[in-house]
Amino acid sequence: MRVFVTGASGWVGSAVVPELIGAGHQVLGLARSDASAAAVAAAGAEVLRGDLADADALGRGAADCDGVIHLAFIHDFSRFTDSVGVDARAIETLGTALEGSGKPFLVTSGTPVAAHGGVATERDWSAPGPSAPGREANARAALALVDRGVRASVVRLPRTVHGEGDPGFITLLVGTARDKGVAGYVGDGSNRWPAVHVHDTARLFRLALEQAAAGSVLHAVADEGVPVRDIAAEIGRRLDLPTASAPPEDFGFLGPMLAVDQPASSALTRELLGWRPDGPGLIEDLAAGRYTG
Repeated sequence: MRVFVTGASGWVGSAVVPELIGAGHQVLGLARSDASAAAVAAAGAEVLRGDLADADALGRGAADCDGVIHLAFIHDFSRFTDSVGVDARAIETLGTALEGSGKPFLVTSGTPVAAHGGVATERDWSAPGPSAPGREANARAALALVDRGVRASVVRLPRTVHGEGDPGFITLLVGTARDKGVAGYVGDGSNRWPAVHVHDTARLFRLALEQAAAGSVLHAVADEGVPVRDIAAEIGRRLDLPTASAPPEDFGFLGPMLAVDQPASSALTRELLGWRPDGPGLIEDLAAGRYTG
C-alpha cells in the first residue's frame, strides 16, 4: 500500500514511517522544511513538500495514495484554538480527496476524560468543560467521513507517547523539576496519566491502516494510568531532588492537565486488532534515564 503520512518527521511519525516501510508499504511523507524533508528521505520515504495549510499539497498527497495517516498538528499551545482550526481544515481537505474511494484515513486525537469518571474506553467522549480536548470535534468530523465513502478511523493517543528522544510532556516535567529544584505534582498526585511507548504506537497505526473497520475509535494505551505522584517520584530519584505537591501554575499550561484524573483503557482496541504493546512502560523508561541522562 502507498501511504500518505502527514507529520512524517515528527515524534510519532518518525516511528510510524519505518514501521510501515518494514511491513512492505511505501510512504509519501509531507515535509514543510528542508530539515523535515531530509529526515523523511533518510527514513526511506518519498517527500512531498508542503504544510497543513497547503490544501493543494494535501489533496495531491491523498489522491495519489492508497491511504492516509494524519499525524501532523501545530503544537503551539499559546494559539491552540488556531491550531485546532488548521487541523479541522486539513482533515476536510484530506477527506474530500478520499471521498468515495473506500480508502483508509487515520486521524489522530487524544484519549478523553470520561464523562462518567473512571477509566475512559474507546466508546467514551470527554465530559464538557475546560478539560475536554479541543480536538474532539475534529475527530468526530473525521468519523463523519464514513458517510462519504471513506474508511475513516480515529487513533487516540494518551498524554504521553514516550521513548528515547521524546520531546513531550514528560520532558517538560523534567525541565520544570530542574528549574524549581523539586519534582512536583498537583494535589495529592493520585491523578492518573495514561502512556504508551512510541514503537507500540507505530505498530498500532500500521494495524489500523491495514485492518480497522470504518468508524473505528482506537486507543494507543499501554499504561492505563500512572499516578502523577509516581512520575514525579521517579523524576526526583533520577535528579536527586525532593518530591512534593506544587500549585498548578508552577507547571504552566500543563498544570490543569496534571490536576485531572484521566486513565484510559485499550481493551477494545486490543480485541479488535490483536494489538499487544510490549515496549517498556513509562516508569521503566524514566528509571532507565531516558529523560534525565
